[in-house]
Amino acid sequence: MTKLKTQSLHKRHSELAYSQKQLEILSNGIFQNGELPKFKDKIAESNQFPLKARQLEILQINVGYMCNQVCEHCHVDAGPDRKEIMTRETMQQCLDVIKASGAHTLDLTGGAPEMNPDFRWFVEEAAKVGIKDFIVRSNLTIIRANKKYYDLPEFFKKHNVHVVSSMPHWTRGKTDKQRGDGVFDKSIEALKALNAIGYGMPDSSLRLDLVYNPSGAFLPGDQASMEKDFKRALLDDFGIQFHNLFAITNLPISRFLDYLIASENYEDYMYELVEAFNPAAVANVMCTNTLSVSWDGYLYDCDFNQMLELPVNSRAKHISEFNKELLEGRNIVISQHCYGCTAGAGSSCQGEVA
Repeated sequence: MTKLKTQSLHKRHSELAYSQKQLEILSNGIFQNGELPKFKDKIAESNQFPLKARQLEILQINVGYMCNQVCEHCHVDAGPDRKEIMTRETMQQCLDVIKASGAHTLDLTGGAPEMNPDFRWFVEEAAKVGIKDFIVRSNLTIIRANKKYYDLPEFFKKHNVHVVSSMPHWTRGKTDKQRGDGVFDKSIEALKALNAIGYGMPDSSLRLDLVYNPSGAFLPGDQASMEKDFKRALLDDFGIQFHNLFAITNLPISRFLDYLIASENYEDYMYELVEAFNPAAVANVMCTNTLSVSWDGYLYDCDFNQMLELPVNSRAKHISEFNKELLEGRNIVISQHCYGCTAGAGSSCQGEVA
C-alpha cells in the first residue's frame, strides 16, 4: 500500500500552500482562454448572479488546522505540523455571537477540532447556549490516537453533541489509501465506542452521521444509494450503525488541487464539474445560510473560501465586528472552485443540496 505524504503543503513549502497560487490556477488556463465559462458567467445564465446571503442559520467555526492525519484530499491542508489554533479569547467572541445571531446550528471543525487545547471548554460553554444542532466534525481516529482522547464519546454524549465523522469507504483499502495506513481500523474502533454508548442507534437522539468523499478525480455517486451500501456493509461486517451519510464533492483546493495537478487530472476534473453544473443546486449552496469563522476569527462565506483567503464582502470582517444587518444580504464571494458545490446533486457540509 502506498503511504501518504506525512507533511502538509505548508511544511513542504509547496507553492500550492499559498492561496494566491491556487486562485491563479483556478482563474487562468482553461477559464482564461474561454474553453470553460467562469462560475459567475455560468450562474448569470440562470439569473442567479450575484449570489446573496440569506438569514444566518449555520455558524461554522474552524478552531484550528492541527490534525493527527494528513489526508491526500484535505482542502484545509491540515496536519500535525500546522500550528494555527483558535485562542480562548476568540472562542469567547464566537460564543457572544452564537447567543446573538439566531443561528440554529453550531458546527465545529478543523483540522481535528479536539486537538485545540481549549476545545472541551468551548464545547462546555457552547452547550449552555442551547443551540438546536451542535455539530463536532471528528475524523474518528483522534478518539483512538492517544489515551487523553479515549473519553471523547462520553464527553460528546454529556453535551449532546451531534458527531459527524469522516469515513471514505467501508473497506480498509480505499479508506487507508485516502487517509493513511491504519486509519480504517482506528475508525472502526471509534465507531464501535460511539455505538456502545448509544450514538448512531436507530431510535437514539445521539446523532452519528458519516461523511463520504471520493478517493479520486470523480464525483460522488447517489447519496441515498451509497448510504444503503454503507449501512449494509458496516452492519454486516462490524455490527456498526449510524444515522445518515453525507456525500461531499472534493473541491479543487489545496491538497486535492495538488493531487489533480500531479496526476494530470486537473483539466478533466474541471470539465466534469462544469458539465455537471446544476442550476437547481445553486439556490441551496451552503454559503447562502452559513458563516465560516477562521481560527483567528475572520469571517468567510464558507470553509472553502476561508482556505482560499477570500473574506466576506462586508464591512464586518472579524467575529468581533459581527453585525447581522451588515452580513445579511451581502454578495457571496465566488471563484471557479464553486463549481464543486453545484455539480450534480450539489454539495455542502451537510451533503447533497438538490
